[in-house]
Amino acid sequence: MSSSGKRLNKFISESGFCSRREADKLIDNGRVTINGKVPELGTKVISGDKVCVDGNVIGAMPENKSDRIYIAYNKPIGITCTTERHVKGNIIDAIGHKERIFPIGRLDKPSEGLIFLTSDGDIVNKILRAENAHDKEYIVTVDKPISERFIERMSRGVPILGTITKPCIVNAQSKFVFRIILTQGLNRQIRRMCEYLGYEVKKLKRSRIMNVELGSLKLGHWRNLTTEEMAKINGAVANSSKTAVENDTVKLAGEKEVKKQKLTVAAIKRPKSQAEHKKSKSTLSLNRSNKKRS
Repeated sequence: MSSSGKRLNKFISESGFCSRREADKLIDNGRVTINGKVPELGTKVISGDKVCVDGNVIGAMPENKSDRIYIAYNKPIGITCTTERHVKGNIIDAIGHKERIFPIGRLDKPSEGLIFLTSDGDIVNKILRAENAHDKEYIVTVDKPISERFIERMSRGVPILGTITKPCIVNAQSKFVFRIILTQGLNRQIRRMCEYLGYEVKKLKRSRIMNVELGSLKLGHWRNLTTEEMAKINGAVANSSKTAVENDTVKLAGEKEVKKQKLTVAAIKRPKSQAEHKKSKSTLSLNRSNKKRS
């Protein structure tokens, strides 16, 4: 650890206890102490400090991350991507790993396919920040025959959640099945895109994240990511930490912007009330009368 210290949320996430976002929540809720005291905002951890969460000591990460776990899991339908153990069908109980792990991102409960889990909270942050620059591939089955117009519109982008989805690659596989490659991660994005175009998703499977393929991994099974896979992933997200604050700010600003945009659209489309309609007619009549007099 450097002499200047390390941010508390980063120290906790690197320890493998949880992701950095979860660490922020623990700190905000007063569940973290440094040397027996609740730290002030911005306090850094230096060598020799004793960090605890709910009274339990958090150990520093080995420099070479030799104790970290990185796995690929083929999530079945019905499993929820949460670390909350009280939630029935949570992903942690489904996997049953002996070490403390957590998912990187999420895959909707009605969807199946590839998702990463790890004990390295630091890489969670880096991958999530970098997700808008890296491919995620899905195989999707819909409720009616796929048209050329559908493929073209999906590829070009459609309006959902107050924004237009980014251009993406879409290819028809059969009458009802298509593949889509996204570099975006909006909430229930594919389902919302299809719904906007009058289609309903019947089955959705994620087959690839970045350089890692689902391949022959059986449904409900997991495997460790290979050294080669991890080298490529680390290389792809190597620079994401340099823009950590900036990207987090942009995301928060984006969320607020979406809300503002929705309000603006709603205001434009809102029909006039009876009182407003009468006032408008009255103003119009008065203007016409004044014009005639002049």
